[in-house]
Amino acid sequence: MSAAGVRFARLGLLRRPAESAPLLGIAMGVLAYALFSVHDASIKWLVEELPTWQVLFLRSAAITVACVVIGRRRLLEDALSTPRKGPLAFRGLLTMTAWICYFTASRSLPLAQMLSLYYAAPIMVTAMAAPLLRERVSGPRWISVLIGFIGVMVVTDPWGVALSLPTLLVLFAAVQWAYGVILMRQIARHESSLLQIFFVNLVFVVGTGIACLFQWQTPDLWQTALLILVAVFGGLAQFSLFEAARHAPASVMASVEYTALIWAFVLGYLIWGDIPPITTFLGAGLILGAGAYLFLMEVRAARLR
Repeated sequence: MSAAGVRFARLGLLRRPAESAPLLGIAMGVLAYALFSVHDASIKWLVEELPTWQVLFLRSAAITVACVVIGRRRLLEDALSTPRKGPLAFRGLLTMTAWICYFTASRSLPLAQMLSLYYAAPIMVTAMAAPLLRERVSGPRWISVLIGFIGVMVVTDPWGVALSLPTLLVLFAAVQWAYGVILMRQIARHESSLLQIFFVNLVFVVGTGIACLFQWQTPDLWQTALLILVAVFGGLAQFSLFEAARHAPASVMASVEYTALIWAFVLGYLIWGDIPPITTFLGAGLILGAGAYLFLMEVRAARLR
């Protein structure tokens, strides 16, 4: 292995999963969703003028190239030799189709209703963790994820959601994301984070690249700079998320996902000047309380082991 490969292996980019460390997983998960919030806000800015396919293609192409530069020959050898090519590619496909369903529905549904429907995903993850991952989902983990979901409902006030094609698309996206989290945890037991990032973005490059053949707009200097920012934050966010999956059970990560909503409202205020109503602060308090409760229970559980 090259000197660079040795350095990155020490950082965990090329090695196989370590023993479970839920507290480290929680920290990495919080960091991942904070980075994803900046990433998503930047994409929202870009797609006002550039095709969504193009933004995702350029972001994923940049991350794929970065993976090859970091992993070099070792990464390519692992990609060719792994017996989990199917699950790795399938998870990339799940992520891409979830994006497609979500953003297609966004044209017809209010943001509050979309978020409330989509944030059913953590509950699905918690429910699937026991039968699919053989995880013991403790009472505190269930309590945390349910309190977090109540917080989402308070923040978004989604009452009056009607059954329609857009609502079904969002729910389908939530199911795909939930199963994607379960699959990510399964793969993380055997493969490195770098290999997972490489496969996911390679699927995006192929899928969105085909769409770009029919719709392309050359970005200007400002858009190019923002695209670079999207790639950097997207790559770091994916790495943090995959590392979180290596260390924390899926049922723990389900509660951590709710923190993304708080970051979304913070960035909405800082970038677009959106001033949230009082219910936002009440819901955010419930979400933070759920996260704090989960953290304290995991600390207590770690001490008793």
